[in-house]
Amino acid sequence: VQLVESGGGAVQTGGSLRLTCTAVGLTFEGGNQGWYRETPGNEFELVSSIAPDGSRWYADSVQGRFTISRDDAKNTPYLQLNSLKSEDTAMYYCTKDDAWWLPYVWGQGTQVTVS
Repeated sequence: VQLVESGGGAVQTGGSLRLTCTAVGLTFEGGNQGWYRETPGNEFELVSSIAPDGSRWYADSVQGRFTISRDDAKNTPYLQLNSLKSEDTAMYYCTKDDAWWLPYVWGQGTQVTVS
Protein backbone atom coordinates (compact mmCIF):
# COMPACT_ATOMS: atom_id res chain seq x y z
CA VAL A 1 0.00 0.00 0.00
CA GLN A 2 1.58 3.26 -1.10
CA LEU A 3 0.81 6.82 -2.14
CA VAL A 4 3.21 8.69 -4.39
CA GLU A 5 2.93 12.42 -4.91
CA SER A 6 4.31 14.18 -7.98
CA GLY A 7 4.11 17.55 -9.66
CA GLY A 8 5.99 19.66 -7.16
CA GLY A 9 8.80 21.98 -8.15
CA ALA A 10 10.22 25.48 -8.00
CA VAL A 11 8.08 28.31 -9.38
CA GLN A 12 7.93 32.06 -9.19
CA THR A 13 5.35 33.96 -7.22
CA GLY A 14 2.06 33.88 -9.07
CA GLY A 15 2.86 30.62 -10.80
CA SER A 16 0.93 27.37 -10.85
CA LEU A 17 1.52 23.70 -10.25
CA ARG A 18 -0.66 20.60 -10.28
CA LEU A 19 0.05 17.92 -7.74
CA THR A 20 -0.91 14.33 -8.47
CA CYS A 21 -1.29 11.46 -6.04
CA THR A 22 -0.73 7.98 -7.45
CA ALA A 23 -2.08 5.09 -5.40
CA VAL A 24 -0.52 1.65 -5.33
CA GLY A 25 -2.46 -1.14 -3.73
CA LEU A 26 -5.39 0.93 -2.51
CA THR A 27 -8.41 2.74 -3.85
CA PHE A 28 -9.77 6.18 -3.08
CA GLU A 29 -13.21 5.24 -4.36
CA GLY A 30 -15.86 5.84 -1.72
CA GLY A 31 -13.36 7.29 0.74
CA ASN A 32 -12.16 10.62 1.99
CA GLN A 33 -8.93 12.13 0.72
CA GLY A 34 -6.76 15.03 1.82
CA TRP A 35 -3.70 17.13 1.12
CA TYR A 36 -1.47 18.36 3.95
CA ARG A 37 1.66 20.49 3.94
CA GLU A 38 4.64 21.06 6.19
CA THR A 39 6.40 24.42 5.93
CA PRO A 40 10.14 25.01 6.35
CA GLY A 41 9.31 26.23 9.84
CA ASN A 42 7.73 22.84 10.56
CA GLU A 43 4.19 24.16 10.64
CA PHE A 44 1.88 21.38 9.63
CA GLU A 45 -1.60 22.01 8.28
CA LEU A 46 -4.46 20.49 6.37
CA VAL A 47 -4.66 22.28 3.04
CA SER A 48 -7.71 20.70 1.46
CA SER A 49 -9.90 17.63 1.53
CA ILE A 50 -12.55 16.00 -0.62
CA ALA A 51 -15.34 13.57 0.15
CA PRO A 52 -16.79 10.85 -2.10
CA ASP A 53 -19.78 13.06 -2.89
CA GLY A 54 -17.41 15.75 -4.17
CA SER A 55 -17.79 18.13 -1.26
CA ARG A 56 -14.59 20.07 -0.63
CA TRP A 57 -12.93 21.90 2.21
CA TYR A 58 -10.08 24.41 1.98
CA ALA A 59 -7.88 26.15 4.49
CA ASP A 60 -8.51 29.89 4.57
CA SER A 61 -4.93 30.47 3.42
CA VAL A 62 -5.55 28.72 0.07
CA GLN A 63 -9.26 29.36 -0.51
CA GLY A 64 -9.80 30.68 -4.02
CA ARG A 65 -6.31 29.72 -5.18
CA PHE A 66 -6.14 25.94 -4.79
CA THR A 67 -8.54 23.38 -6.21
CA ILE A 68 -8.83 19.78 -5.08
CA SER A 69 -10.27 17.17 -7.39
CA ARG A 70 -10.35 13.46 -7.91
CA ASP A 71 -10.72 11.21 -10.92
CA ASP A 72 -12.25 8.02 -9.55
CA ALA A 73 -11.92 6.30 -12.91
CA LYS A 74 -8.15 6.76 -12.65
CA ASN A 75 -8.12 6.40 -8.86
CA THR A 76 -6.17 9.65 -8.74
CA PRO A 77 -6.60 12.80 -6.64
CA TYR A 78 -5.16 16.13 -7.69
CA LEU A 79 -4.41 19.49 -6.14
CA GLN A 80 -4.21 22.46 -8.47
CA LEU A 81 -2.13 25.30 -7.02
CA ASN A 82 -2.63 28.72 -8.59
CA SER A 83 -1.45 32.22 -7.69
CA LEU A 84 1.30 30.73 -5.60
CA LYS A 85 2.86 32.77 -2.83
CA SER A 86 6.16 32.39 -1.00
CA GLU A 87 4.24 31.23 2.07
CA ASP A 88 2.98 28.24 0.06
CA THR A 89 6.52 26.86 0.08
CA ALA A 90 6.22 23.47 1.80
CA MET A 91 6.32 19.73 1.44
CA TYR A 92 2.89 18.59 0.29
CA TYR A 93 1.48 15.23 1.30
CA CYS A 94 -1.41 13.23 -0.09
CA THR A 95 -3.46 11.20 2.36
CA LYS A 96 -6.17 8.60 2.42
CA ASP A 97 -8.51 9.36 5.29
CA ASP A 98 -10.96 7.32 7.27
CA ALA A 99 -14.65 8.10 7.78
CA TRP A 100 -13.74 10.60 10.52
CA TRP A 101 -11.25 12.42 8.26
CA LEU A 102 -8.24 11.01 10.06
CA PRO A 103 -5.36 10.21 7.67
CA TYR A 104 -4.17 6.63 7.84
CA VAL A 105 -2.09 6.38 4.66
CA TRP A 106 0.48 9.05 3.76
CA GLY A 107 2.61 9.66 0.71
CA GLN A 108 6.28 10.57 0.89
CA GLY A 109 5.61 14.17 -0.11
CA THR A 110 6.45 16.46 -3.00
CA GLN A 111 8.30 19.74 -2.49
CA VAL A 112 6.81 23.03 -3.65
CA THR A 113 9.12 26.05 -3.57
CA VAL A 114 7.86 29.52 -4.44
CA SER A 115 10.26 32.43 -4.80
